[in-house]
Amino acid sequence: MCQLFATPVANQIQGEVKKRVDGFRQLHNRPPKLSVVLVGNDAASQIYTRRKGELATRLGMDHETILFPANAIPTHVREQVQRLNEDPLVDGILIQRPLPKSFREEEVLYWIDPSKDVDAFHPLHAGELVLGIPTLQPCTPSGIMELLAFYKISVQGKLVCVVGRSPIVGKPMATLLLNSDATVIHCHSKTPNMGKLTREAEVVIIAAGKPGLIGSAEIQPGAVVVDVGIHRNSDGKLCGDVRFDEVAPIASAITPVPGGVGPMTLSILMRNTILAAEQRAQL
Repeated sequence: MCQLFATPVANQIQGEVKKRVDGFRQLHNRPPKLSVVLVGNDAASQIYTRRKGELATRLGMDHETILFPANAIPTHVREQVQRLNEDPLVDGILIQRPLPKSFREEEVLYWIDPSKDVDAFHPLHAGELVLGIPTLQPCTPSGIMELLAFYKISVQGKLVCVVGRSPIVGKPMATLLLNSDATVIHCHSKTPNMGKLTREAEVVIIAAGKPGLIGSAEIQPGAVVVDVGIHRNSDGKLCGDVRFDEVAPIASAITPVPGGVGPMTLSILMRNTILAAEQRAQL
């Protein structure tokens, strides 16, 4: 069993980003800039936002976090996002999820200028992804593809099962796999006999958001298992959607939690930011 640790892959991507950031600074006499909008005081969101800022700064980018209280009026937040859209010194904009219930996600998706949407959630990016047109890609699914490539795990011609259909991970993950010539089974909360389908797959990617959902009975021996979930169990320890101790002995490769998918998401976010800066500089 091989554990798919993100650190060597993330370090490689971040090293490449750092070189591109340095080149951008020399060419344009300014650093690329990432602006993060955070609404509310969700503890996990605050941690994620801080990590994004720290990494951006370490790679030589300019960074800011714009804070709003949990009871912020959506139109006020949208006005700030629009100011960022119009600011020529801002290259990437990210609205931290989850948002308070007063926000309608189907509206928020359109707020960020697609050229600055480094989360790649805008419907324009989603459509381009489906059509196979080069575009900014959602960070977690793109990071998973990089992780598999680094460990020389090809999905071409393989049967791959994706568990979860969120627009952030599950749906774009299935699309990226199809674009890479995988045969995709897509499961979700309404899928009957899901374990029968996951057992058929040579690669299983689980992004269901349910701790311990997948055990050894749901995985065929020798399968590659990618666990996107991250939770705290009753003992306060981090865990994923996969029961790691059960599945690891039979898997040929598996991502640990933590240390698997998470660092990839941040690294791709940084790569999206410098890519957005480079593309905007050419307009």
